[in-house]
Amino acid sequence: MNPNTGDLNATALFESQKKAALLNRAGHWKDRRRKLRQLEKWILEHRDQIHQAVFKDLAKPASEVDITEVYPVLSECRHAISSLRKWTSPEPIDGSLSFLGTSAYVQYEPKGTSLIISPWNYPILLAIGPVVSSIAAGNTVVLKPSEFTPATNRVIREMIESLFPSDQVAILEGDAAVASELLSLPYDHIFFTGSPAVGKVVMTAAAKNLTSVTLELGGKSPTIVDETANIADAARKITWGKWINAGQTCVAPDYVFVHRSRLEALLAGLRSEAEKRYQDKHNYASIINTRHHERLSGALKDALEQGALLEFGGNVDAGGLYIQPTIVTQVTDQMHLMQEEIFGPILPVMAYDDLDEVIRYINDRPKPLALYHYSGSRAYKEKVLKHTSSGSVVINDSVLQFGHPHLPMGGVNNSGLGKSHGKAGFLAFSHGKAVLKQRVGFTVARTVYPPYTSFKKKLIELMLKYF
Repeated sequence: MNPNTGDLNATALFESQKKAALLNRAGHWKDRRRKLRQLEKWILEHRDQIHQAVFKDLAKPASEVDITEVYPVLSECRHAISSLRKWTSPEPIDGSLSFLGTSAYVQYEPKGTSLIISPWNYPILLAIGPVVSSIAAGNTVVLKPSEFTPATNRVIREMIESLFPSDQVAILEGDAAVASELLSLPYDHIFFTGSPAVGKVVMTAAAKNLTSVTLELGGKSPTIVDETANIADAARKITWGKWINAGQTCVAPDYVFVHRSRLEALLAGLRSEAEKRYQDKHNYASIINTRHHERLSGALKDALEQGALLEFGGNVDAGGLYIQPTIVTQVTDQMHLMQEEIFGPILPVMAYDDLDEVIRYINDRPKPLALYHYSGSRAYKEKVLKHTSSGSVVINDSVLQFGHPHLPMGGVNNSGLGKSHGKAGFLAFSHGKAVLKQRVGFTVARTVYPPYTSFKKKLIELMLKYF
């Protein structure tokens, strides 16, 4: 038994939740709504505790915690609370002449048991957001948060254990060994947020039990600033999207392509915005741990040694887990910065001459989780939308799509599988059961039951042509 798992180990907890999940299937949507209201109330009443815990783990300012963690979770809760009756109601399906006399609908039922494995970068949002969706769908939940955020995990444990019996919602802490043990169990759905490399491990484990998965992964999300863009507006929004949470955001702008004619203007704007917003370290989060700090500082050093130009920042403090907002130009594909998701506060900026070359560059690489395009040209916007593929696209802003409760969030191929948030999250944790009702003693299909007489063959011919 893992010492952090309380009175139940992973297998015993799974078995208790499996039994509870069978009872949940017949439960009422109002019970789910009650649970979500309890969750919403607890978060509002314990905001200070959440602030202190996230600061201890990530040195994240309280206001940033409210904006990027507390508010999105509350928004998810409220959206689900107001929509549950509609989401859980039978969804009528249109018929055709071939199905004369029948009625059909889709009934959404809980998948059953669910496992949520969450990361460290947004330890409240990326843990509790999926929990909201799973509860809304009527499932039981086991949450395995990252071991890198112990202070926040203690708050999450207090919240879960004070609100829910363990056979409904539970938290199991631990390292990769605990995650591996959990993944060996036949959950009905697994929701994982993390890197593509670990996502493949999760999907492989799920395949052994034919468990459905939602994978929120990442990748190198590009930003395009074309010659028609409002540069001051673009610089302000890119600065916020890139350096909030010290760049440790799955949908953060990873690198920027800017039209050569606007390069110097954008660099000047980014420098000005970074100085204004992040000169005070109290407005800026830290890097999560020494390993990630070494990875990022090593990637920056590698880029500079290979000829990249430092345009802004570059100050590094290993003891304080600090890396200043940093801008580099003259980067190449041979540099570590351009070979993997940066997931930190270093922003490569590249000049381009022709939008087609940018589109080719993006399409030659794995499909990103997000793409950002700053433009005043309708034709350019349509061109990028039509000729690139990404999990989401935001025009003239950055990162906002993740907090939109009505928009489905997710990647494509290497950047993710499945969708989350709002109704999409509810559907991810639900099974859409097809239901067809027929009158007793009547069915159009009997007209083509065997034996296949000449008359029935003519009916089949008519059916193939017209129905």
